[in-house]
Amino acid sequence: MLTLKRPSKGTLLFFLCVLPLCLLNGGLTGFQRAGNATTCFNCSSSRDVTILLWYWPFGKSFSLEGDVCWDRYRIPRCRLVDQRSLFSSADVVVFHNRELVQGRQKLPLDLPRLQGQRWAWMSLEAPVYNGNLRQYANIFNMTITYRRDSDITVPYGELLPQETGEHLVEDIPLNKSSLVCWVVSNYRRQHKRSKVYHELNAAVPVKVYGRWTRAYLPSSALLPTISHCYFYLAFENTITKDYITEKLWRNAYQGGAVPVVMGPPLSNYEAVAPPNSFIHVDEFASVKDLGKHLQQLAEDKKRYSDYFTWKQHWKVKLYTDWRERLCKICLQYNSLPQHKVYSDLEAWVNGT
Repeated sequence: MLTLKRPSKGTLLFFLCVLPLCLLNGGLTGFQRAGNATTCFNCSSSRDVTILLWYWPFGKSFSLEGDVCWDRYRIPRCRLVDQRSLFSSADVVVFHNRELVQGRQKLPLDLPRLQGQRWAWMSLEAPVYNGNLRQYANIFNMTITYRRDSDITVPYGELLPQETGEHLVEDIPLNKSSLVCWVVSNYRRQHKRSKVYHELNAAVPVKVYGRWTRAYLPSSALLPTISHCYFYLAFENTITKDYITEKLWRNAYQGGAVPVVMGPPLSNYEAVAPPNSFIHVDEFASVKDLGKHLQQLAEDKKRYSDYFTWKQHWKVKLYTDWRERLCKICLQYNSLPQHKVYSDLEAWVNGT
């Protein structure tokens, strides 16, 4: 006769701890599963991981006093430094692409690299602005970009679950003064977004702000102004994979307007944003049809208000501090390939 052993207390305790996590993962929606993992792979490491920023992006530095990654972001065992004298002991050395392209900084190719040291290429620019990357073949081991297939993904923003007791959803005014709004400073006639704007403006009124129209909005007035608009044109200046900027996360979502998006394919947006929280230009046969749809939605208060139900469960998280982006390296450091090299960085950056 087969005799079954009673599970030990340790086994029961493990099962009870793991079961809630399994249930949680099983209940995730599509866009949640596609988001960035924040598992702390380095928490059990016996030593700190040293991240050396070779130079500050755009020449603007921030304080690194204290245990920055732990004190500010609760990321343990992560040492963030900017002293080049620590090069020989750094686990990861990060180089921001803009300064390399402009020739204001150079790679320390003359210095002996520590065995196992990883060099990271970092850029939040669309590929068209990254310059000639052919010269960086077989140099970098990691990529830090907004793309979800980067080694370290640093999006412009994302949605995080509301914490217990945070379910306070602000009232969304339904009687707004403008149907469609757009804030634009970098206007280029050849951009696809410019052409779509002119077609849309011929069908429905679009209120435009920004340096292009000399209707400049100070930072303090940006979101209050957008809050008076039913829809906001979250149009990217470059159409490329995963390139979804603050135009969606801050301007539209935080501004309280329904975003009308144009950028990467619909599937890219569906991977990071809740369903029925945005309207993609590609969903319509023509821009004229889009305009008619926006008018109908604005007149139907119930359908329009449904575009804000996501706020009952989610909150917007913006990424604006380079220190937070760099500290994220430590969360995934031990899970990344140890001997990875980008033999053709340009091909990867320009890949679709």
